[in-house]
Amino acid sequence: MNYELKSAIFPGSFDPFTRGHADIVERGLRLFDHITIAIGVNEQKQGWIPVAERVRALREYYSDEPRIAVETYNGLTVDYARQQGIHFLLRGLRTHKDYEYELGMADVNRQLDSDIETVVLFTEANLANVSSSVVRELAHFGHDIRPWLPENLKYDLLL
Repeated sequence: MNYELKSAIFPGSFDPFTRGHADIVERGLRLFDHITIAIGVNEQKQGWIPVAERVRALREYYSDEPRIAVETYNGLTVDYARQQGIHFLLRGLRTHKDYEYELGMADVNRQLDSDIETVVLFTEANLANVSSSVVRELAHFGHDIRPWLPENLKYDLLL
């Protein structure tokens, strides 16, 4: 396989997008010419932050970085990647639980489309405890969540 432009999809719900996510994107740009932050939409689940607000906030946050796009998709990530003509999925690992989950997903994706590879970056140690679910729980109990979000990322509905 010869890919002229090395593009990757960084899929997730990003509800909310954390400092850990931003770190994976920043480091991923060392490996890829272009990264699409792909927000998966599951219509059976109601997110904490509306999808349109997540898209708006991330597009604004990365507005000065032409190598990053922010899009939404429905369905399987591997199908979305195939539709976009992108052969790499970028993922981040925080813990051994993440490893087990990501290994299983990578195996299934490879069975569905052998041209799609999963590239994994290990989370920086100081960000390993940062997850969207932890941030949501902190907000639920009235704590300031700004330390866990990228500086200058603004969700109109939260901050």
